[in-house]
Amino acid sequence: MAQERATPIRLGSTAPDFTADTSNGPVTFHEYIGNSWTILFSHPDDFTPICTTELGAFAKLEPEFTARGVKLIGLSANGTESHKLWIKDIDEVTGSKLTFPIIADPERKIAYAYDMVDYQDTTNVDSKGLALTIRSVFIIDPNKKIRLIMSYPASTGRNTAEVLRVVDALQTTDKHGVTTPINWLPGDDVVIPPPVSTEDAQKKFGEIRQVKPYLRFTNLKKE
Repeated sequence: MAQERATPIRLGSTAPDFTADTSNGPVTFHEYIGNSWTILFSHPDDFTPICTTELGAFAKLEPEFTARGVKLIGLSANGTESHKLWIKDIDEVTGSKLTFPIIADPERKIAYAYDMVDYQDTTNVDSKGLALTIRSVFIIDPNKKIRLIMSYPASTGRNTAEVLRVVDALQTTDKHGVTTPINWLPGDDVVIPPPVSTEDAQKKFGEIRQVKPYLRFTNLKKE
């Protein structure tokens, strides 16, 4: 019997809670998040080429995420023993030291709850006829709210630098009440949101560069 498609989750919705086995032992997701930012990212299968490169890259970049108060947790549609063996391959191939948990989701329960399943390619199924998990990324804030969703096809690897950049952007906008323009990186000018008057922005930030009445930039001083 086909599994029902989950109600779509959207930006700002609460991340569905779940309890699952992982490569590091049982996890209750909301407890794992705690008061941290968290990145949940899924993979189609263990011992596959693109997934191996991705997990190694995330593991090598984990200190940068930790410095920003961000936890990592992966997911793959296999059991924990498979995950543990795969981690040895990941570390060997990529030179990483992977320590964050990888969720076991062989029945795709979490994949369906988070709509991490490829419905465009109906041939993308395993031996049990279950749709394979796609490459999804969810950035979740300490209030358990989903702040970003990115989905990639199984054939395309992700960009860890972009995931880190978005974390920087979200944390900057939350802290300072600004927005970030195209290709923004820490240290670049930020944008004053339209509802904020120029007078109030000048009081808060100091120098303002106005390009149009609706497009005003400032630069956040280093703290």
